[in-house]
Amino acid sequence: MFSLISPIFIPVIIFFARIMDVSLGTLRIVMVSRGYKYKAALLGFFEVLIWAFVVAELLKNLNNWVNYVAYAGGFSVGTFVGMYIESKVKVGTIIVRIITQNKREELIESLKEAGFTITSIAGEGGFGPVNIIFTVLKRRRWNEVVSIIEKNDPAAFYSSEDVTYANSSLDLSKLDSDRGATNRLLGLRKGI
Repeated sequence: MFSLISPIFIPVIIFFARIMDVSLGTLRIVMVSRGYKYKAALLGFFEVLIWAFVVAELLKNLNNWVNYVAYAGGFSVGTFVGMYIESKVKVGTIIVRIITQNKREELIESLKEAGFTITSIAGEGGFGPVNIIFTVLKRRRWNEVVSIIEKNDPAAFYSSEDVTYANSSLDLSKLDSDRGATNRLLGLRKGI
């Protein structure tokens, strides 16, 4: 495939192609874990297509050690790039769990004002009574919810986890009101 290209550029092509295929692989794994079957399959197709071209070229030039370094370096950088892209795309839905001892009302009102739907229950913590607040939101709104929590109750404990599927009869259109460019491009919508 690369027969018209100078052998000097083969390691560079291998390096950048490997970055592309490993980045796609990282995104594919994210899509699989979040239940996006068709998107994962499409990403997998292009990932393996690029990989096949790279391995074919590598096997044609087994005597050039620089190609091996380019292959390994591309894998390493591709892992980093894939994780970076995933952190920016913020695909999917999460549930945030907030545990507060004193500022329940302020926190709930601030979350509601920002358009978050919440569920609150009383609980018992290691140091006395607590309130547990749950909210389901798009991952891209994570920084917004953290900002509200830290503004209203810096001592609150909070955590999040991925939601593969959520069903609701409520109008949750606010959760997806400002779809990002990547979501619009790939048409990523699942659950809420």
